[in-house]
Amino acid sequence: MARKQSDYLAALLSDDDLNLDDDTAPAANVAAEDGSSTAQSALSASGHVSGHTGGLEGRPRTERTRGTTLLGRESALARVATGEVRQVTQLLLDPARVRIWPGNARSYAHLSEESCQELIDSIIAEGGQKVPAVVRRVEGDADHDYEVIAGTRRHWSISWLRGHSYPDMQFVAQVAQLDDEAAFRLADLENRARKDVSDLERARNYAQALRDHYGNHMTRMAERLKLSKGWLSKMLKVAAIPDAVLSAFASPADVQLKPAYPLAQLLDDKDKAAAVRKEAARLAREQAGRRADGRPTLPAADVLKALLSAPDAERVKPDPMVIVSRHGRTMASVQTSNRQGVTLRLHAGSGASRDEVVNAVRNLLIQLDGEGRGLQT
Repeated sequence: MARKQSDYLAALLSDDDLNLDDDTAPAANVAAEDGSSTAQSALSASGHVSGHTGGLEGRPRTERTRGTTLLGRESALARVATGEVRQVTQLLLDPARVRIWPGNARSYAHLSEESCQELIDSIIAEGGQKVPAVVRRVEGDADHDYEVIAGTRRHWSISWLRGHSYPDMQFVAQVAQLDDEAAFRLADLENRARKDVSDLERARNYAQALRDHYGNHMTRMAERLKLSKGWLSKMLKVAAIPDAVLSAFASPADVQLKPAYPLAQLLDDKDKAAAVRKEAARLAREQAGRRADGRPTLPAADVLKALLSAPDAERVKPDPMVIVSRHGRTMASVQTSNRQGVTLRLHAGSGASRDEVVNAVRNLLIQLDGEGRGLQT
């Protein structure tokens, strides 16, 4: 896992506009861009060489003389000097001095012990964080020295561990010189492999990046991210679904690209959008009631089906809403319900008492509210 991540980061950071810093902070270790640890010798205070050492790999360590060790070290320094090997310093940082870059798709506020439990357990089992995050320096912030570009969950988990019986845990990170557009691309590449970053989070992150980094030129953005323009267009369309409609879902994480795209298209039709919004408001109230009662929330598939069918359901005239007395006769009914108000009819000859009629009116108003047709206060 660590080697795979190391190769992945090395490939990213070898891009022309992603430059690694030399840093004077305490170094956990140094890795070479070609996968060897030759660069380790260039910064090793002890002068020992590990990993790739020219033709010494097959010899027992006891046969290595100081001369050959220094020769290997000089060779490593030469490779660094010529650019054949790039030094990647991994720093040990206090997570409290590292802030989160706001351009990342992942919502730091929604991370929790539960969502990070697997990572927390892995860090404990391995005696610390093995896969480094990527950070960049910040200026003008007295409280922070760096900000996280890739590795938000690792930062949260180390911070949590330091507050829960592991005060000496350190945040391991690599420092890179990145402008905001390069930082966005780096964070996006990492997030694509993360199942816990929802489609909606990524879609809204793309929409923000389109404005911030690409001047609203979608073609340029697609080229820079090496994405299909059609796929990116769908993501941006889903990002435009308003919060009032998203509130119908139990969680924003339930909103997935493929099923949500038809909903986003439907909202472009102004005549149909009103029915969708009204149904979303009704579903949001129902979801809230279910949470309050401790009942399971409506699954995303059911919510989506109700929202997509809302315009057709609106065209079907609902059955008249009536309340019948204990004598079997109608005592109250809804005549009209629209933006101008609600018209109720109280029927004579129902045999109902005044209190029964008042309760009937109250029940009719409650039913109208549940269907999104109640009084607009």
